[in-house]
Amino acid sequence: MSINSLFPMDKWNFQSHSLLTELPPEDAEIITGHMSDQYFSKGEIIFREGSFPSGIFFIRNGKIKKYKVDSEGSEQIIYVANTGELFGYHALLADERYPDSAAALEESLIAFIPKEDFLRVLSSSKILSQRLLKLLSHEFTVFANSVSLLAQRNVRERLATQLVVMREKYKENYQTGMTVEINLSRDDLASMVGTARENIVRILKEFKEDGAIQTKGRKIVVIDVHKLLKIANQT
Repeated sequence: MSINSLFPMDKWNFQSHSLLTELPPEDAEIITGHMSDQYFSKGEIIFREGSFPSGIFFIRNGKIKKYKVDSEGSEQIIYVANTGELFGYHALLADERYPDSAAALEESLIAFIPKEDFLRVLSSSKILSQRLLKLLSHEFTVFANSVSLLAQRNVRERLATQLVVMREKYKENYQTGMTVEINLSRDDLASMVGTARENIVRILKEFKEDGAIQTKGRKIVVIDVHKLLKIANQT
């Protein structure tokens, strides 16, 4: 079931998929010339907050989480990037240290593009610079939406919203009638929602009793997305 007419997914997703597509051949050759692939296991760190960027990353397959850790060691996930997305470019563009960390949410194949190659194309390609400007402008909307969710919605509403968002991110080769399994730990969900793990466990049980979801171990299957949208006050 598509929820495009009910829920504004574009306000929850970056749009980096198209950043490097259909570039002029000479630019694409530079971008891919020194690209290298690496597998990351679930939970493996890709880069840490405070380190210097040496390039950008492209997700060939898998999912990664961008997150920050507070002074007490609590983790706050600020974005989940999916197959086909780029990440790690903000610090590179600002010539600053990484403002957050990134780790694999599942086994992922990540391509690394060296800083020199990306900046070389960016400095000469009007297409890439225009796309990047549009992308960064859109990302401001995504972050503003996320901040608004945390500030203005209660925990039940935040969890319901995140389940709807993650249902869309976990769709693979989706066809009408198929179920979508959200494979996230309760700790990661708590980090996304901004609450304690115990609250996530309790509210998921309530959602399950209400018929909105089912669980298979740690996996969550959304049975009635309309119920979640109603709880989230998104309809």
